[in-house]
Amino acid sequence: MSTEHLILGKTIDFITGETILDTHDERARQTIARFLVEKKGYFKGDISVRQKLEFFLDGNNARVGVDFIIRLAGKVFAIVIFGPGSLVSRERPAVAAARLLESYAVPFVVVTNGKDAEILETSSGAVIAEGLEAIPSKEEAMETIKALAFERVPENRLEKEKRILYAFEVLAERECDEYTCSI
Repeated sequence: MSTEHLILGKTIDFITGETILDTHDERARQTIARFLVEKKGYFKGDISVRQKLEFFLDGNNARVGVDFIIRLAGKVFAIVIFGPGSLVSRERPAVAAARLLESYAVPFVVVTNGKDAEILETSSGAVIAEGLEAIPSKEEAMETIKALAFERVPENRLEKEKRILYAFEVLAERECDEYTCSI
């Protein structure tokens, strides 16, 4: 990242052009954004960033971040979840987020630490490809999207997905905040 964009702990978001806080994780997210546009052919307008998935569970409001949402032909084709470290620990909550984000199951999920990636099929939760290069290009995604059904998740399944996401993300974050996660 060029130093002209770093001003007093701030940087410019590659997708939106907004000034945002400059952190190590945010630098990795900006690298991912550039990769999606420059290497995979998505337009900046195809990608929404830093979206919050909000839901209600057992009297509690919950908000979980989704780093990137890729929308093509009016439908969300995939979400990208970034987190440092192990990818396997992010798989299940990312699939839950993909099942809750829209009125249909978002077909694909990418979990990445910025250096590696896993592409998961939301319907099965299975890893179908690995590596950043395996992320579908816009051209590949446009071909794939034609054959997708964008099916609704059954109501009883939605409740389970909320519980999974709540446990993995909301409760884990609260525990980290409580114990400062510096161990």
